[in-house]
Amino acid sequence: MQFEVKTNGTRFCRYAAPRNRLFFSDCVPFLKDMLPFSTLMRAKKYSCDMIQSPIEYIPSKMRFSSALALLAISALVTEVSAFQSPSLASQLGVNSFSSSVGVRTISPLMAATMDDTGIEMGNGVGRRKKSKKERLELASKGLQVHVIGLSIHHAQVDVREKLAIPEAEWNNQSNIICSTGQVEEAAILSTCNRFEIYFAASDAHEANARVMEYLQERSGLSMSVLRRNIFMLQGDDAVWHLMRVAGGLDSLVVGEGQILSQVRQCHLHSIEEDGCGGKVLSRLLNNAVAAGKRVRSETNISKGSVSISSAAVELSEAMSMKDLNLPFSEARLAVIGAGTMTRLLVTHLASRGLERIAIVNRSMARPKELQEQFPDVDIEIALVDDLWDVVGRSDIVYTATSSTDYVIDDVLLKQNGLDSGRPLMLVDIAVPRNVGPDSGKIAGVTAYNVDDLKAVVAKNTAMRQREMIEAENLLREEADSFIGWRESLSAIPTINQLQERANMFRQEELKKCTRKLSQNDNFTEKELEAVERLSRGIVNKMLHGPMAHLRRAESVEGKQAALKELSSMFRLEDGETAGRGRGGARGRGGRRRR
Repeated sequence: MQFEVKTNGTRFCRYAAPRNRLFFSDCVPFLKDMLPFSTLMRAKKYSCDMIQSPIEYIPSKMRFSSALALLAISALVTEVSAFQSPSLASQLGVNSFSSSVGVRTISPLMAATMDDTGIEMGNGVGRRKKSKKERLELASKGLQVHVIGLSIHHAQVDVREKLAIPEAEWNNQSNIICSTGQVEEAAILSTCNRFEIYFAASDAHEANARVMEYLQERSGLSMSVLRRNIFMLQGDDAVWHLMRVAGGLDSLVVGEGQILSQVRQCHLHSIEEDGCGGKVLSRLLNNAVAAGKRVRSETNISKGSVSISSAAVELSEAMSMKDLNLPFSEARLAVIGAGTMTRLLVTHLASRGLERIAIVNRSMARPKELQEQFPDVDIEIALVDDLWDVVGRSDIVYTATSSTDYVIDDVLLKQNGLDSGRPLMLVDIAVPRNVGPDSGKIAGVTAYNVDDLKAVVAKNTAMRQREMIEAENLLREEADSFIGWRESLSAIPTINQLQERANMFRQEELKKCTRKLSQNDNFTEKELEAVERLSRGIVNKMLHGPMAHLRRAESVEGKQAALKELSSMFRLEDGETAGRGRGGARGRGGRRRR
């Protein structure tokens, strides 16, 4: 990776990084070797103040090579805003950082590596992947779930456009959000109708400030504009919101299935090697996906057509026997037009197993594209000149053209000999209408238009609204399951303390026992090991009950009460002094040897 650096406005340096992984402690402290004066930067919540300061602020013991100095400066001059890590001052031994470079902001590279956290360079900012033990420790410290976002319900389209992130960049942007340390875990969900950042942090104020700063940087919008368009939720409210999103209850079309697939992708990205899901967020997203699947399988929330194209297929299928005296599966189908609505029509028809459709269009290009897109459907292509030939041998005709004039009306039907009483269904999904209003007066002809289809959509939407109550009950069960799991993490420190306390007593008593047993020549090493295993087994069995009780407590209040009881019962709050009583390392046994 190549860096270009200007210092003092005149010097120009270029340096290619010799490796892909950089630790801040390798290069920061030694700018003294290169710079005649320094700029004192104090990190504040939203900006850095720059004050001229003597070089003596850098401890004299610091030395380094000019090559690494360039790496440090290059991290500083990157004009990307981020917060300064509090650990910087302790690393330098002072409350300042010195440099002669005119710096307006600190780059994510600098901020992310101030506390010796490695950062992968190349495709954006990254973080060292935490181990399973580290993730568990973070989760047990009380990480709270938050969501900041905007959706089609309350955000203007121009704001949504400026914040939209392609799926390929979700992890990269999540790393940038987490790079400064205020946010421990993050995952991005960006679709055409919503943009949401789910994150976990222990300090809600700092984490929200960091995410808002990121949104402002990315969009270029003022904070006032952002606040008018976004929503902010935390804790149980954030969990409930994600459950509703995955269940399709927060969608423009209630129960639509695409959002579940998008939440699933969000979860899969969060647990990738470069993802920032962590213990809490990855568990939440996984629970949300499971909840969305359960809602769709156990309720009718996704049943019934709620779009014009799907309603057209549903209506014609329902009325086929009545109007045509013919099963829908045996009807000969034709579509006039080859635009987006036709593509959706073919999609819904194919999903019902219909394999032969005639398409009439002014040109061949779009129908051929549909042939390629639906290889399992036998699509017959005809031009406008053959329109009435196709209509004459079809049972159901869908019209979906952009024409402002009627494509079919009563006069044209009579002129082409279609007034003989042969059953014919016309389903017009175009606006303006393609089928004249008097077409239905011809003997044997039944005509439906968009208004008829809207009635189907409204009926199905009302049915889905009724299903929302049952869906919310299922989602509440899944949300409570996650909240209970998250609360169980609070027992981990107490369980660890209990295990450490018991193990300390075990080792102290075992040491005294083995000291005496080792004086007996008849005891072998294997027998001493057996005694050690015995002591460990006794302790584990004794602790099994209390620890199971902690994990089993169902309510938050019950868990807190159990934690308090165990802490008092085993004197966990006494700390190290607990092991210094009778039988301890400094007990009477130790004094007798003096």
